[in-house]
Amino acid sequence: AGSADVCSEVFIKAADLVLSSQRDDALEILAENLEFCGDQGPSLAFRRAASVLKSLPAALRRQEDTQRLPCLGEHSKAIIEEIFECGSSSRVEEILNDERYRTMKLFSSVFGVGLKTSENWFCRGLRTFEQVLSEPSIRLNRMQTAGFLFYEDISKPVSRTEASALKIIVEEAVICVNPFATVSITGGFRRGKEFGHDVDFIIKTPEAGQEDVILPAVIERFKSQNILLYSDLQESTFDIRQLPTHCFEAMDHFSKCFLIVKLKCEQETDARAARDWKAVRVDLVAPPLERYTYALLGWTGSTLFERDLRRFARLERGKLLDNHALSAARGCPRNGVGERRGSLFHPEAPLKL
Repeated sequence: AGSADVCSEVFIKAADLVLSSQRDDALEILAENLEFCGDQGPSLAFRRAASVLKSLPAALRRQEDTQRLPCLGEHSKAIIEEIFECGSSSRVEEILNDERYRTMKLFSSVFGVGLKTSENWFCRGLRTFEQVLSEPSIRLNRMQTAGFLFYEDISKPVSRTEASALKIIVEEAVICVNPFATVSITGGFRRGKEFGHDVDFIIKTPEAGQEDVILPAVIERFKSQNILLYSDLQESTFDIRQLPTHCFEAMDHFSKCFLIVKLKCEQETDARAARDWKAVRVDLVAPPLERYTYALLGWTGSTLFERDLRRFARLERGKLLDNHALSAARGCPRNGVGERRGSLFHPEAPLKL
């Protein structure tokens, strides 16, 4: 009897995990599909609901447990209820089988290919990578070319161990250029995640003005080590005279670069090519010293947390917060002027769906 009880408990826990994953994934799929359709507000609501479920200390055991949870609207609860009753959601299954969704997800998984380009290719009747690459009228830019060339590697998750190895590589290059500069990991890995799609680092220079020269020097260092596969350096356009700004921008104005580098592996990743490295995406940002704290906060994320933080600063403290500064919201009414209603960053965007 004891053994049977143990087996039963294990089975229940396993079933809970499967159902929990299905609920989280279902809401994420709904959010992603809405994002592909340009419906940012509803997409945000489903992502928020999925985030709430993921943050729970234990999996939901009953449909009634959703009643006490925040940020779950009637649509999200209906999806969860159907999964409890049927084991899956008919709406999610419909999306997963939808040609447009599948094609948009495939194309947008390529480094350098955004939603507009994915939509354009879909509307032209393209459905596979082979069709895109063989279409004479399509001219890929450098980033997209690198995205296709190293797709097999960079489409795979990066582990925390690999992120730590990359930090050593980046630190060595940075210290070689400026012995007093420091490197901090940001993004999901700073938030404790075990896997990510790339690795973000922020570089802190000890003196003002040094941030303008350190990234080009690091890129040259990587080139000399023969580990640089792709680089896109974006010089700083930050102008303190433009602060504060009432219109939030997803990308800040600091000096940054988007890289693909070689990460040496213990085992060969491609027996046919006989190479002992994998391609990994790395993003570096070097803000001015006096803006470092704001940049670190912004690059740490997550998107939902940053949005809530800006919303709190505006509505509760009368402040404007972004990656550049925290400023008094003078002349800016607390109704989200400057942020398009229904957009990802509008304070009154729907919180439940």
